[in-house]
Amino acid sequence: MRLPSSYLPDKVRSALRFTVIGTTGMFVQTWVFKAALWALGQPEKGVALYYVAFAIGYLVEIVPNYLFLNWYAFGTRPSLKNAGGFLSARAVNLIIQFALLPLAIELWPEWKEEYISYVVIFIGGCINYLICLIFFKKEEK
Repeated sequence: MRLPSSYLPDKVRSALRFTVIGTTGMFVQTWVFKAALWALGQPEKGVALYYVAFAIGYLVEIVPNYLFLNWYAFGTRPSLKNAGGFLSARAVNLIIQFALLPLAIELWPEWKEEYISYVVIFIGGCINYLICLIFFKKEEK
C-alpha cells in the first residue's frame, strides 16, 4: 500500500514529510522542555536554567529526528556526510533558536512557555530544512 504522499513530486513530498517530522519533533522538544523546567524547579523565563531546559529538549529530539529524516523524508541512509550536514544544520538551528528565544520572551511576556517555544522552533525549523536540502541527497544508481 502506498502512502498518499508518495504520489507527490519528490521535492514536495520531502518538504511535506520534513514538516511532519519537524512538527512531531517540535512537540517532543516542547514536552521535554516542559518536563525539564519542572525538574529544574520552574525557573523564571530568561534565567540560565530556563535555557538549560530548552537545550535538553533540543538534544533529546535530535536522534529520532535524524533517523526519520533519512528514512522517511529524504529516502537516504545514514552516513557520515549527511550526519555531519545534519549536525551542522542543527547547530545553526540551535543558534537561531537561542537568539530568538530572548526576543520572543521580550515580545510576548504573557505567553505560556510552550507557545513561545513553538514560534522559535518553527522559525529555526524552516531554516533547518533549507540547510538539510544540501546534505540529504539520494545517491544516483
